[in-house]
Amino acid sequence: MIETIWMIEPWHWLVLGFSLMIAEIFIPTFASLWFGAAAVIVAALAWLLPIPLLFQVLIWLTLSVLFMFAWVKYIKPLLMSRKKMGQSSDLIIGETGMIVVKPQKGISGMVRFNVPIWGADEWPCRTAGVKVEAGDRVVVIKVVGDELIVAPSQRLQAPKTIRPNSTPTINSQVPAKQSKAGRLSLHKTDLKETGTSK
Repeated sequence: MIETIWMIEPWHWLVLGFSLMIAEIFIPTFASLWFGAAAVIVAALAWLLPIPLLFQVLIWLTLSVLFMFAWVKYIKPLLMSRKKMGQSSDLIIGETGMIVVKPQKGISGMVRFNVPIWGADEWPCRTAGVKVEAGDRVVVIKVVGDELIVAPSQRLQAPKTIRPNSTPTINSQVPAKQSKAGRLSLHKTDLKETGTSK
């Protein structure tokens, strides 16, 4: 009686595998999908070879962990990168970032943005033949695959010469009556001059 309780047939694994895969439709994570796929493989192995129950469970757990690792490390980033490539590259062109790893000949650098773009704040980058150093501000001019083509951003520079005796004034060219009319005043004399009093 006890032996029949612990007897697991290959079709049990198959039912478990398909149940977990169907459950994945209703669960937003991809966890049960990989456990289900591992159970289907164990069902196939148990049908082909006489494997003891302990080894069947170990194979199922090992395959589940391997599938989860492959999903997180390789498959999910690949899908995300294809999704990003499908999005409009116009959204990132013109964005300004800072070089954190200097791009070199044949090796991509890294550019960091203040606000994450498409879910990442650091992106691999190259330049269009212009030298940049780590810490330089750059602007995105093109997107090629998952790499950004960047160029140094233009900086506004202050005037090099300042006249020592000149002090700029805002209303230096405006006559006195116009400057008075341009100001808001509640005095009766100012109202008569501007022609707003009755």
